[in-house]
Amino acid sequence: MKMKFRKPVLFLLLVTVLAPIVLYTDTLASYFTPPSSRTEFIEDLSTFTLGGDVRPLNLLPQESSTFLKEPPGNVYSENSSLSLSNTSDTLSSDDARKARQLTEAESMKHQAATGNSNDGIEVAMNGNRISQVTDSLHEPHQMDKTSLELVSAGRSESRATDTSSKKKTSPTDSSHTSDTTSAKMEIRQDQRTVQTSGRVVSGETARGKGEEQNAQVVPPDARVRQLKDQLIRGKVYLSLSATRNNPHFIRELRLRIKEVQRALGEASKDSELPRNAYEKLKAMEQTLAKGKQIQDDCATIVKKLRAMLHSAEEQLRVHKKQTLYLTHLTAKTLPKGLHCLPLRLSTEYFKLNSSQQQFPDQENLEDPKLYHYALFSDNILAAAVVINSTVSHAKDPSKHVFHIVTDRLNYAAMRMWFLANPPQHATVDVQNVEEFTWLNSSYSPVLKQLASQSMIDYYFRSRADSDPNVKFRNPKYLSIMNHLRFYLPEIFPKLDKVLFLDDDIVVQKDLSGLWSLDLKGKVIGVVETCGESFHRFDRYLNFSNPLISKHFDPRACGWAFGMNIFDLIEWRRQNITEVYHSWQNLNHDRQLWKLGTLPPGLITFWKRTFALDRSWHVLGLGYNPNVSQKDIQRAAVIHYNGNLKPWLEISIPKFRDYWSKFVDYDQEFLRECNINKLAGT
Repeated sequence: MKMKFRKPVLFLLLVTVLAPIVLYTDTLASYFTPPSSRTEFIEDLSTFTLGGDVRPLNLLPQESSTFLKEPPGNVYSENSSLSLSNTSDTLSSDDARKARQLTEAESMKHQAATGNSNDGIEVAMNGNRISQVTDSLHEPHQMDKTSLELVSAGRSESRATDTSSKKKTSPTDSSHTSDTTSAKMEIRQDQRTVQTSGRVVSGETARGKGEEQNAQVVPPDARVRQLKDQLIRGKVYLSLSATRNNPHFIRELRLRIKEVQRALGEASKDSELPRNAYEKLKAMEQTLAKGKQIQDDCATIVKKLRAMLHSAEEQLRVHKKQTLYLTHLTAKTLPKGLHCLPLRLSTEYFKLNSSQQQFPDQENLEDPKLYHYALFSDNILAAAVVINSTVSHAKDPSKHVFHIVTDRLNYAAMRMWFLANPPQHATVDVQNVEEFTWLNSSYSPVLKQLASQSMIDYYFRSRADSDPNVKFRNPKYLSIMNHLRFYLPEIFPKLDKVLFLDDDIVVQKDLSGLWSLDLKGKVIGVVETCGESFHRFDRYLNFSNPLISKHFDPRACGWAFGMNIFDLIEWRRQNITEVYHSWQNLNHDRQLWKLGTLPPGLITFWKRTFALDRSWHVLGLGYNPNVSQKDIQRAAVIHYNGNLKPWLEISIPKFRDYWSKFVDYDQEFLRECNINKLAGT
């Protein structure tokens, strides 16, 4: 009887004492599996089952699904860093360190939130490191390759854990296994939540940055453009039949258009608009909305807009053509001051006696050992700048001789200017082209053409806008002054070399080195201009004509008149003047090229040019505002070729000073003619 009583007691003792030990021994054994044989995920100890409810253990940290901004892969418990650091086949040591930082930061945050102060000192000590880790998670760019590897490693380990757990679970542990499975499902749900929230935050951050960038690049004239667009839409509704039949709307629309036009004014930026501009814009938008309700036929509106666009393009074409013509006209019209100057100078010249009208050092004019310049111009002030700039940069001005040829109208004035303002130590001579008796129509084909009735009609009886190439109608082409460069050996029969200069250039360096250059049998030294496609032969010559296409290359490199060194010995030997005459006779009907000097120059000196360094001659200051300042600074000669000459008000302001600094505006004759320094120089 006594033995029967003891057996149930012993059995009860075994059940109540040893069963929990065995139960937790299995769990702990699986938890502390050596790393070499570990292939499963960590068993979850953060929850336990009591009365069928899953409840958290306060001793273990809880994961927060809203804390992380980027998906870190899997959510690990506090002690999982030990396992993660030993999984060397999938994660590097650096990846494991990052994972430990993430889990430690999560644990400490939870302890601070739940009031557990056991690790408060450690949290305080690691505060900076935790903030660095958590701050990095807020930035979208931290989701790099390492993070992606971390996610994949966590998922593979989770799958391995599920498999291993199924194999190890005994029938007696079924209740515990179900608790563990439910806990794992909760963890996976938390992972998906974290990943989703991370993507949302990343998307919101990206959109925020995009909106900030858009806000930064808002053009300064955005509202001005909007007002102009409203005016266009208003004009469309004014012209549509459906809206014209509504007098009340038309009256309101016209009032709004006037208000917008008044608010817009001449403003080109939003900052120039009046304060009530936005109110006018909103009122106009409301009126346009009414028009849209009245006329909602998109096809009709599109048709009207196309008609308006076509009309605007046609008006633009006409205005461009008129602007081009007026620009050419302005460029060739003599300003009042420059018209006054030769009259004033001529008056003073004829007051001088014959001995006072002579220049000194005339014996230098035919000395071939000196540096001789040829300058053909009727612009007194321009010629003065060329000579002043050349002499001011010359190492020895006494060796420089300037030969100026002008027309009969400006002859006395040109002489008087240089008699009153002689260049320092340099020699100057002024000749009248009318005194070249050898230069007549029987000798020069171009003179014969210029005197023909057809040429006169081309310039004076035809409408100026009938020829699209209006620049070829420049009256300067009627002057023999423009063609004197092809008669240098006849003008200077005793000289061996001559440097030709245009009157719209400025010299910035000593040019004496050009006379010592070996041209290697070539006639002319030039700076080629084929850096741009429109400076090639096909730009100037008519290659549809067989005479041109047979002898020349359309892609041959062009070059510039304006600063050219001529070997007159080679010129005479190769009989260049006769070559020029023969081509001029072939072009009597202007079928080979239009008028001008560069096209016949390209033909006459074909394969007879010596290429100079580009720094000797920089062009474009008379039409191109984008000429490099670096190129200008290193140039020996800068050329204002084009219509925007530096002595005109239409010149490019930033290039004026290079020219005007060689003009003495305090000179008596300039003050009397009210010639002042232009604004912007």
